Amino acid sequence: MKYVAMIYGNQAKWDAFPAEAWPEAIARQEAFTRKYCESGELIGAYGLADAAAAQLVRREGGAPAVTDGPYLGTEEYPASFYLLDCDSRERAQEIAADMPFADTDPVELWPVLHESAADV
Repeated sequence: MKYVAMIYGNQAKWDAFPAEAWPEAIARQEAFTRKYCESGELIGAYGLADAAAAQLVRREGGAPAVTDGPYLGTEEYPASFYLLDCDSRERAQEIAADMPFADTDPVELWPVLHESAADV
């Protein structure tokens, strides 16, 4: 079964993170990604741009109507998401708990209930 694991952040959190700690944090994240890509359980890992780069897209008169962000009414916003393919919910939980910052920041885990083929 597939799962989406999400981590959240905010600008204050990124600003408070010491610049000298970023290389180690990135190395830990890359090691996590390699480990689970090699096991076949991590399909993809995606870091999102800052909330200010988000856009809302609607359809008006058959054409896209785009409004620049941010739109969030909350401090936290999605920072990264991971697509997992695991044999069980418990295994997805184990992988989520193994994320480098799971000891300080929770990981939100969502089962994927429907999947459409991308090659249709």
